Amino acid sequence: MRIVAFSINPLFVDKVMGGAPKHLQHIAIHLGTLGHDVTVLCTRPPDSDGQPFKWHPKVEVRPILPFHMPFPQPYAISAHEMALILQDVGDTLATADRFYMHDGELLFPFAYAHIPTVVSLRDNVYPETLLGGYLFSAHKMILISDYSRRFVQATIGRFFPDLATRIQVIPNGLDWSRFKPTPASEILKIIPFDPTQYTVVVHPHRPEESKGILQTIAVVDSLVNHYGHKDLRVLIPRWMATQNTPDLLDFYHRMQAAIHAHGLTEHIVFHEWIPQPLMPEYYSLGAVTLALGHFAESFGNAVYESLGCGTPTIAARITTHRELLPDSLLDKVDFDDAEEAARLADVIIRENRRTSPETLAYLNEYYGMERQLAAYADAILSAEVAQPLSYRHPTRDSNTPHILAPWCYIAKRGVYHDFRADYTDMGGLMTLLSENPGGVSQAQAAQAGVSGEEFEHRYREGFIVPR
Repeated sequence: MRIVAFSINPLFVDKVMGGAPKHLQHIAIHLGTLGHDVTVLCTRPPDSDGQPFKWHPKVEVRPILPFHMPFPQPYAISAHEMALILQDVGDTLATADRFYMHDGELLFPFAYAHIPTVVSLRDNVYPETLLGGYLFSAHKMILISDYSRRFVQATIGRFFPDLATRIQVIPNGLDWSRFKPTPASEILKIIPFDPTQYTVVVHPHRPEESKGILQTIAVVDSLVNHYGHKDLRVLIPRWMATQNTPDLLDFYHRMQAAIHAHGLTEHIVFHEWIPQPLMPEYYSLGAVTLALGHFAESFGNAVYESLGCGTPTIAARITTHRELLPDSLLDKVDFDDAEEAARLADVIIRENRRTSPETLAYLNEYYGMERQLAAYADAILSAEVAQPLSYRHPTRDSNTPHILAPWCYIAKRGVYHDFRADYTDMGGLMTLLSENPGGVSQAQAAQAGVSGEEFEHRYREGFIVPR
């Protein structure tokens, strides 16, 4: 078959910007190894000449689309450039048998209505992905975690009752033959110190506050100044040059100021972006990996890649990290609990703990790459031309049952909200929801002393959703 894939992310010959492009590369190459001809259309990076390149003899990448870079706001372009995108995509689809849209961000459903199409949504945050979900008009919607399925059902699914029949959950798969304990070799050309002389903490995330850098700084402050780990060195990657913006440079300036204010300048080391082939070496350097941000992950690869490489991870109890691994197999803390995270990190470091055999066995059983790629290939190759979903406006009144939103959970400090990144004491309504997981209506809440105004306020803040 001739398969066209789309990515709004720029793609490169030998480097990967994050989890979504990495999985697209694996999917495309897998389809190529099955004998299919794959063309991947993506955004043209500012320093690119737009020439096509190969990921595999049967997989060609064409970085030609004029979306705005660096992100955010890829659609901050002219109508002329949008016309170029539609023309390029349409010309390529004219001879295609299948269309695979990675991340749902081509916001022109009429452009692919004639061709069997599969769309995967890779995150729960970025506006283009969310809007792409509401504009979905394909045979299958692939989601990468059950959390994302519940998130989509509670939002988009409220208005498109047939969407549930088109959703397929395919969890991310990781190559455990690669992500395993790996001796340091090439990574030593990037890390600007001898890691054997220090206790290394890994913070393997994009430079965004939501990825937890302030929480990492707070934990390191405690580890150095309270627990006495004076030999600590924390590794933090800088973003690739193609993503440099005034906002990003300001971010680095603020982080350096925070690090200096805590007296941690010698302990926190920024380094260049790590090529994907070296990530197993990178994780393996660590005594512990920190993933303490509040970014509403739809999967969150780094947590599990690190575990595969033998390095324990401490993860904030946000979105998928609440459920992808049982609590007994992954150290978890409530978001912004630096004290507990530091306590756990100190124990891990002092015990020289590595990933448990039970955790590795679970990862291999449920999050293997072979199963993931086979499921994607089956979904794409079996796709059919789809009819648009029927929109239905749902009624909502005082007798409509409401449940705790799937992006919330009841923590010690109150109800945590993944998209507010804070805790709220919801008083009697929180008790009612705990006692009635099947749902509570406004009328029922009123009988228990919760005012209609409070009930509606919590609904509009996103703490509760119609069942």
